[in-house]
Amino acid sequence: MPKEIMNTKIINIGKKAKKSAGILSTADTEQKNKALYEIAKALDRNKSKLLLMNQRDVGKAKYKLSSTLLARLKLNEDKIYEIFKGVNIVLNLDEPVGMTLSAKELDNGLELYQVTCPIGVIGIIFESRPDAVVQISSLCLKSGNAVILKGGSEAKHSNKTLVDILSRAAEQHGIPKGAIQFIETREQVSQMLKLDNYIDLLIPRGSGQFVKYIQDNTKIAVLGHSEGICHVYVDRDADLHKAVGISFDAKCQYPAVCNAMETLLVHKGIAENFL
Repeated sequence: MPKEIMNTKIINIGKKAKKSAGILSTADTEQKNKALYEIAKALDRNKSKLLLMNQRDVGKAKYKLSSTLLARLKLNEDKIYEIFKGVNIVLNLDEPVGMTLSAKELDNGLELYQVTCPIGVIGIIFESRPDAVVQISSLCLKSGNAVILKGGSEAKHSNKTLVDILSRAAEQHGIPKGAIQFIETREQVSQMLKLDNYIDLLIPRGSGQFVKYIQDNTKIAVLGHSEGICHVYVDRDADLHKAVGISFDAKCQYPAVCNAMETLLVHKGIAENFL
């Protein structure tokens, strides 16, 4: 694609997101929850289509990806059910916007309040996990933020299908067009880093090197992370039954994810009984 056309496209995505963020920031709890409920229904309704698109992605990627990455990419009935449940969990969360976190009287009749509000437009670059599209979009919608998503290229068909399902369902309840958008290419990511007039926060998910690259190449605020060192620590005063359950779940519930447990540390005072 010619560079000038790509620039126009990414700028339009930024403009749409900024406009929709202003509208979404004023949406009330009922409207957001109705949109999330509609999203959950739409995911269940479009399950067959989503599995078909995911099979196309898996078919192309199975010779390129490791077994771990392939497991993250692949969707099945159980995963879609977990995605469906995740939307309902977000739906039932307390309203995050407008909460008073603290208050202080500065002078007689002059009070200072710290109140939660939406961030605005969030750009998120993430790995080859289609379920992350729904998790991220649901949380952004609930918190009144517009989102621009860039998933791994291996999940292109799955991600495009999901964004289409989510945006269409949300728009049925007054969520503006542009609240959930998707970009596909690395070139568009480079352009997205320049949209400091439209994007308020970038969240890159990936290697430490990748996070550093994003931080070094944008004026937009970046919420980064350090290397994933996934430890579980069992203290000497731990409830043995609970500690076994947590440790087992941390590794075996979904071993392919990047936050599966890598190291189990056990206090020597409980080690013999626990192990």
